[in-house]
This record gives sequence, C-alpha cells and structure tokens, in this order.
Amino acid sequence: IAMPIIYRRDLRRTSVTNAKASIAKAENRGAEELRALIVQTDSAPIGAVGLGAVVLASVYWMFGFLRMGTSGLAAQARGAGDSDEQAAILIRALLIGALAGLGMVAVQGPLIGFALALAPGSAEVEGLARSYLGLRIWGAPATICLYAITGWLIAQERTRAVLGLQLLMNGLNVGLDLWFVLGLGWGVPGVAVATLMAEYSGLGLGLWVCRGGLGWGGPVWGGLRIDWHRVADWPSLRRMLAVNSDIMARTVVLQGSFTTFVFLGAGFGDVTLAANQVLMQFLEITAYGLDGLAFAAESLVGQAVGAGSAVRVRRAAWLTSQWGGAGALGLAAGLWLAGPWLIEVISASEAVRAEARDYLPWVVLAPLIGIASWMFDGIFIGATRTKEMRNAMMGSVAVYGLALWLLLPAFGNHGLWGALMVLNLARGVSMALYYPRVERATAAAAREKAG
Repeated sequence: IAMPIIYRRDLRRTSVTNAKASIAKAENRGAEELRALIVQTDSAPIGAVGLGAVVLASVYWMFGFLRMGTSGLAAQARGAGDSDEQAAILIRALLIGALAGLGMVAVQGPLIGFALALAPGSAEVEGLARSYLGLRIWGAPATICLYAITGWLIAQERTRAVLGLQLLMNGLNVGLDLWFVLGLGWGVPGVAVATLMAEYSGLGLGLWVCRGGLGWGGPVWGGLRIDWHRVADWPSLRRMLAVNSDIMARTVVLQGSFTTFVFLGAGFGDVTLAANQVLMQFLEITAYGLDGLAFAAESLVGQAVGAGSAVRVRRAAWLTSQWGGAGALGLAAGLWLAGPWLIEVISASEAVRAEARDYLPWVVLAPLIGIASWMFDGIFIGATRTKEMRNAMMGSVAVYGLALWLLLPAFGNHGLWGALMVLNLARGVSMALYYPRVERATAAAAREKAG
C-alpha cells in the first residue's frame, strides 16, 4: 500500500526548478531521453521499497517456522486437552523470537550489505533501499515474535484476534504512511518508520491478547506466572526443535526462490522491477486470502492429530481444501476483472502500467495453480509432518531451477513468471504424493497410545 503513496508523492512534489531543468534537458537530448528520465525518477522509489521489503521478508521468513511450528504443536496440544503444554509452547516460541530479532539487529550492517550486493538494482534504487532497511531492521524482534503469537492464536481458533492484529497494524501503517510521506514529505524513510511503529504496536496488542497463555492473572494484567520447568521440558523442546528445523530449512529454500525471482526481475531494468513488484502485491493478497483456509486446515488437522483420529484428519483436509478451491476460483476471476484497474490505481507511471498489464495473466493463473500447495502446507503443518514438507520443497525448487534455466533465456520476464508457476505446481504435486503418510501416522500413533 505504501508504494502508490510514494509514487504519487514523487509526482506531486517535483519542484518547479527540477521541472524546468528537465524541460531544458529535453530540448537538448530529445523526447525519448526525457521519457527515460521520468521513468527512472518514478520507478526508483517503488523499486527500492519493493526490493527492501523482499530482502527483509526473505530474512524474516527464515524464522517463519515460529508461526507454522507453533500453530501445529499448539493445535495438537489443544486436541489432546493439554492446556499446560499449550502455554509452554507459546513461551518457548516468544523467547526464540526475541533472541532471533535481537541477533538480526546486532548484525544489521553485514546483513544489509550482503543482501544488496546480491541485487542488481540501479545505484538510485540501492541507495533508497539501504535507507529503508536501516530503519526497518529495528522491528525484527517485534515481527518475529508476532509470528509466534499468530501461530498460537490460530491453533486456539482465535482467528478474530488475528484479524484484529492485522487490522491494527495495517490500518496504523497506512495512516502513518499518508502522514509521513504525503504530509511530512519523508519519502522512503517515512514508509520504513510507519511500518516500524505499526509492528511494535501489533506486538503490544498481541501480548495482551495472549495474556492467558502467558500466565498473567487477574482481569487484565495481574502477576506473571510461568511454569519454567514445563517450558524447559527436554522431550518437548527436542520435538519443537525437530519440527522447527525442518520448517526453517523448507522456508529458507522457498524464500530463496522468491528472492531469486525478484533479483532476476531487477536485471531487466527498473521499470520491469517496479511492474513485477506491483503484480507481486496481487500475488501476496491472493496468498494471504487463501492462507485463511490453510490456517483453518492447520488448526482442524492439528486437533484431529492430537485426538488421534485419522477420520477427522481426512474430513478436515477435504473440507478445507474444497473451500480453498472455491476461493481460488473467486480470486482468479476478481484479478482478471479488476486487475487492470488496480494497476492504474497503484502506479502513476504509464511505462510501469503497460509493463504490469503484459504480465497480469500470470497473476490470474497463480491462485488456480498454487491452491494445492497452499492447502497442503496447512494440512502438513497441522499434522507436524515437517520432514515431508521439507523434502517436497527441496524437490520442487530443483524443478524451479530447471524451469528458470530453460525459460528465462528464451522468454525473458515471461519465462521468469512461468518458472514461478512451475514451482507452485511442483509443490502441490509432491505434497499430494506424501499426504497418505499423514493419515497413516495418525492412525499408528492412536494405536500406540491405546496400548
């Protein structure tokens, strides 16, 4: 949402002096060079925010195991009726999140430098992205801890609280973007500060919502009471470590694939980079929308596994997948109809608009191709079959690499989008082949528990 605000701000706040200078240069260098100059000026801020956001998302989602692992483990504890273990899972996840975030802040210099060294953006885009990242990195502890809180709330089926957190953070972020960028003229740093403030506000609300699981007594806060012996229980810690390490490996590989997509797109120029980032917003909205149904699968499948019922696992997987398929069809239709209009709203650059419209059909296909992979993610997370998730991702990324090698030289940016679709298709197919293990493992665990 911040990207169109930066676009509009840059267009509105161009000074008269700079406008005269551009006209004078146009008289000497020709209309074609003027158009190139305008495109560069317009596309650099949106490319910088997109590039910086992708760099941070790539790093943050190496710790996305906290959201997914916490959800699966807590849902199974809930299905087994173990409230003490549910609370201990939340405490463990928050401690990991806080330590990971502080570690990122401590190594921010080398981290940002390494990330930008991999990105073939222009000097202007890189400079703006460095400014953005230098501010945003201070939100790492809040962001990673929020993964733990979100996963725990999903396991409790408290999705209304998750919605409230997102409404607070995004609403505050949008309002502060408007103030800082349009009102105060802070530009790209204003977007970073707005997001930073929204992240810590969300963390505060999340801790308050989870106060029961954290052991706070009384109607609101009360005294903090934590069973540290239960939190430090070694068998539970070992299981959490195994689940999270598999998810972390899977997430690192997946985020590497998306980061590769962005960096390779940057190699086609600032305009293509900006157009891809506009369309990636549509793809993220699609993924987040369908993730709601995947989250339902996490909670319902996890509770069924905790209760030891393979029949309930199959029912939960089938019902949530049906809803997921319907949602994918609806989103694809919406993007086909409203996509051109949304591109006009987001981008003020005609060059970026035209580029984005050329690649819009790929975004329309994305929910239809990716729905299987997104739903199976929820099913496998709820069942904590993370080893199978990891192996499926490794194989799918190998197929993605082959698709890039074959399609990119021949079709350019179209080949890049095509390879991304191949990745999602391979993920869905590979996890479908692994799914019978989920039901078999649940039935076997129930028999073992029965004696």
